[in-house]
Amino acid sequence: MGTFLTYWYYYVPDYVLAAIMYTVLGRVVLSLFLEPDSTNYIWRFFGRVTDPAIALVAQLTPKAVAPVVIWLFTFVWLFWIRLALRFLYRAAGLLPA
Repeated sequence: MGTFLTYWYYYVPDYVLAAIMYTVLGRVVLSLFLEPDSTNYIWRFFGRVTDPAIALVAQLTPKAVAPVVIWLFTFVWLFWIRLALRFLYRAAGLLPA
């Protein structure tokens, strides 16, 4: 617990980005089995959690792209953001050893 409290500024953003990233991936997998207007509570939860990140990526993506491709782009963007943060923390000497 001491390590977490010492490096909270690294762990919290990394954890939040990872949670959203893998929830987007879960949404992609669920889309193979569920209709887009499904009332399944897990599907609705995944939608609520990932919609803000997907909306940001949709602004940068051509409108002709299918929603599932935007979801996958969101996963990739979040991965690169996490990686960039890791490099920034390392360059600043703030990354946990």
